[in-house]
Amino acid sequence: MATYAIGDLQGCFFSFQALLKKIQFNPAHDRLWLVGDLINRGAGSLDVMRWMLEHQSSVVTVLGNHDLHTLVVAEGFVSAHRSDTIQALLDAPDAPELLGWLRQQPLVHFEHGYLMVHAGLLPAWTVDQALALGAEVQLALQAPNYREFLQHMYGNDPKRWDDGLTGWDRLRVITNAMTRLRICSADGEMEFKFKGELQNIPDGYQPWFELSHRASVNTPIVFGHWSALGLQHKNNVYSLDTGCLWGGHLSAMRLEDRQIFQVPCHPDDAPLKLDFTD
Repeated sequence: MATYAIGDLQGCFFSFQALLKKIQFNPAHDRLWLVGDLINRGAGSLDVMRWMLEHQSSVVTVLGNHDLHTLVVAEGFVSAHRSDTIQALLDAPDAPELLGWLRQQPLVHFEHGYLMVHAGLLPAWTVDQALALGAEVQLALQAPNYREFLQHMYGNDPKRWDDGLTGWDRLRVITNAMTRLRICSADGEMEFKFKGELQNIPDGYQPWFELSHRASVNTPIVFGHWSALGLQHKNNVYSLDTGCLWGGHLSAMRLEDRQIFQVPCHPDDAPLKLDFTD
């Protein structure tokens, strides 16, 4: 039995299948951890979602920004972006079941000493606090009035956490940090425009995981989201988005021994132009 954490799929179904073959994944014994962004931008989002539903007993996933975006588009609150590739999923006869399953997934997961989140944690958050805050968003997504949360989810403000936040502002900060965060200031102010490489980070900001006073520093954290960062293993964090969608690799880490497995982007996944955008 083994547990494999896998970087952002973003609809790269053929690359995903190649990676499962390489690690000799056995759904009867093994488990997969998916760091979010299961869908969108690649051509195989519908196939990815159907595979997830079929193998849900062997899968743990957290939600990424593209997963949440798909839910918002499906509810009609925003239009699809020009670069979105989710129409086949939205038009599928089993879309309600697939998207209903997606909406039930958490923003953060902790097990076997590892924490998994799509993007990151704000420096003030302990692991216990992050789990509690993530559960607040998960509850909102699972509630009968979940559409109200999706309607108010978008936006960049507030840009920093405050324990006194309430309502949509509170849920929005939690969601933005866990699904969109790359860099922030020492006091936790988030910046969302930057998507590039480490040497180009604007003054006054740092990668969230490099802040020395980060309250979660003693817990191994697995995340994705930042394809320009690539494979990084330092400061007790493990980034696994290696840009498969952009013609890079799809990566997995076996949690038991932290061995890395990779496959190149499959030709049938039609990688987009290499620009590391979100």
